[in-house]
Amino acid sequence: MSESFTPVGMPLTITINGVRRSLSVDPWVTLLDVLREQLELTGTKKGCDQGQCGACTVLVDGKRLNACLILAVSKDGAEITTIEGLAHGGELHPLQASFVERDAFQCGYCTPGQICSALGMLDEVAKGWPSQETADLGAPIRLTDDELRERMSGNLCRCSAYPQIVAAIRSVAGPA
Repeated sequence: MSESFTPVGMPLTITINGVRRSLSVDPWVTLLDVLREQLELTGTKKGCDQGQCGACTVLVDGKRLNACLILAVSKDGAEITTIEGLAHGGELHPLQASFVERDAFQCGYCTPGQICSALGMLDEVAKGWPSQETADLGAPIRLTDDELRERMSGNLCRCSAYPQIVAAIRSVAGPA
């Protein structure tokens, strides 16, 4: 006798890029798959699907997280910002514009995750959150290029556009 499999939909209400959405999702589905497959927000990329490359980085309640590691149902009530939610009124977010101006991408696959991560990272710096590089110093954080690289180390670029990525973020962050 063969058993049939019936998906178990659970209610999920999230705010995506300022729009409140109510969905039904299976409890084992990741936020990344909900974004890409149910909401058709394909700017967030599926890279390694193991939380090691950062291509799926989004902002969840203002914090940068890898969407491939998060069960969607665990973020019920959360506010999520993807790359699609950064531009307003046809005008690119300053980080998006800076990436374009400084050629901070080649194939572009990692770019949405890089930009979302950079936005979250700049907020962390503004809040005075230490990194591995500055945790033991106890001094105010200076966002040097080394500090910037350390804070962005969870986002990989297979094309090695790192100098341009650092320059793009630096132009928005200001001098060290």
